[in-house]
Amino acid sequence: MLAKLSTRPGLRRCALAVTAALTLLGAGLPTATASGDGDADDRPDLSRFYGQKVAWSACKGEGMPDDLQCAKLTVPVDYAHPKKGTLDLALARYRATGDKRGSVVLNFGGPGGPGVPELAYGGKGFMDLTDSYDVVTFDPRGVGRSSPVSCGDGEESGLASLDDDSALSDPRTLLAQLKQAAADCTEHSGPVLPHIGTVDAARDLDVMRQALRDKKLNYLGFSYGSRLGAVYAAQFPDKVGRVVLDGVDTLTEPLTEQGIVGARGQQVALDDFVGWCVKDIACPFGQDPRVARQEVVRLVRSLDEDPLPTDFGGDFTGQDLVGALGQGLYSRELWPLLERALAQLVESGDAGGVLGFVGGGFALPLPFTLRTPLLAPLRTPLLTPLQRPLRTPLQTPLRTSLRNEPSPGGLVDAEDVPLDNLPAALMAINCADDPDRPTAEQIAADLQRLRAAYDKASPVFGQYRLTEVLMCYGRPKGTDYIRDEVKDLDSPKMLLVGTRGDPATPYRWTEETAKRLGSSAVVLDNKGEGHTGYGSSKCVHRKVDDFLLYGSLPPNGSSCGPEEDDG
Repeated sequence: MLAKLSTRPGLRRCALAVTAALTLLGAGLPTATASGDGDADDRPDLSRFYGQKVAWSACKGEGMPDDLQCAKLTVPVDYAHPKKGTLDLALARYRATGDKRGSVVLNFGGPGGPGVPELAYGGKGFMDLTDSYDVVTFDPRGVGRSSPVSCGDGEESGLASLDDDSALSDPRTLLAQLKQAAADCTEHSGPVLPHIGTVDAARDLDVMRQALRDKKLNYLGFSYGSRLGAVYAAQFPDKVGRVVLDGVDTLTEPLTEQGIVGARGQQVALDDFVGWCVKDIACPFGQDPRVARQEVVRLVRSLDEDPLPTDFGGDFTGQDLVGALGQGLYSRELWPLLERALAQLVESGDAGGVLGFVGGGFALPLPFTLRTPLLAPLRTPLLTPLQRPLRTPLQTPLRTSLRNEPSPGGLVDAEDVPLDNLPAALMAINCADDPDRPTAEQIAADLQRLRAAYDKASPVFGQYRLTEVLMCYGRPKGTDYIRDEVKDLDSPKMLLVGTRGDPATPYRWTEETAKRLGSSAVVLDNKGEGHTGYGSSKCVHRKVDDFLLYGSLPPNGSSCGPEEDDG
């Protein structure tokens, strides 16, 4: 997943003037500022946000389950200056059916993935948790209906040529286009953009915890959601309840290294898919694995040179195909669909089937067990295939910004979320979380080496990943809070699930993050395949539920077997 980001520095407990009733409900309110060491009297008053109560009602929109409820939560745009503006976050929940002990909040990954549609279409996989909890999710700030960011219409911004080799090999042209891309995103995203990172999102989680009337945050975060959970635990260690991080993100690795890891992992997954495909006479790449891998590379390059027109008014390029492959490879259950879509493309020149993957699955909701890119928690080291538009972040989205102008900070209608919101948010969050900003001279000097390293990692995914890594150029420097402060936590035990065959969040990240977090981390080793474990391993599913429902933690270092259903 274009996956990493953090946002702002540490927080402090604020002295708030609250009523006795709120004190009884909240058992104390959390930190008020993300940085600085001012006196308590100087800390912003957040009582209006911590004092709110969530008003649930039936969810509106086509296909929304009858038993799903929706609401909104109001948070400050800038926690350091809460009077300067607010924004609303979209919430959704399935109510507890048993003896309720509070809420468990889900984050499905990304960054940039909206939680509400994922819970709506994939939430049945979490129904065991309703024995004790309201199962709650949200569209994070800048994502989905919650003040969505956008980079606008690339046709007017001059971004459409960046997936061409000559542009990538010409640093001056590339840097100018990257700067223009950053300016376009600023123009179309509104006041939330400078405050979109993980540190602010973690502060939103604590406002949510209080509004849900929970003394502690119970949380299940997948992929990027593991980073969000770790940042929350560092900011609010005394508010940590039962927290599970599945598909554990890195907290320290630079974006350039994350991109290489992501490209390499996806190439392995692609090779596995090709090896499976060639055993079928219908495989569009033939029956020889070596030749078939070469045919995939040739197909990508030919589409970059001669894109296919689409019914949506844009062209389908090789890099669009790479984005679709990235989504289709996250689950073996999707491979038959991907094979048929590729056969349709190769044999008939029809990209219609592949567009189903590019669109992220919204038009074709599938059962949770299929782990579609929409339903499966995602996190890729530099690219998130949750619901990509027909363009890479440097290209033209098929739809531009909001069709209807919402009130500032208010929720937008689902149909008015910009089509490029996921990649725009993914980029913004990753850049906000990353303190590295190489200069123009450094990029120019290192570009050819990086291109060679990415191409070596994957001849298919390398260029796509490198393009995304470079997108932070021209944006403000990100926070150093995550690298510097999210470590040696003094919090209750948290369960970290790492999957050995995870192509997006390699198992070594679980080990490294567990070591960094310290004694609060308990590792569950899932000796299986695919991204995250909860939706694909019955063993992981059961152990996570046992912890969330009953507080029963597996021993540190225990494991689930690759095919284990019962033990």
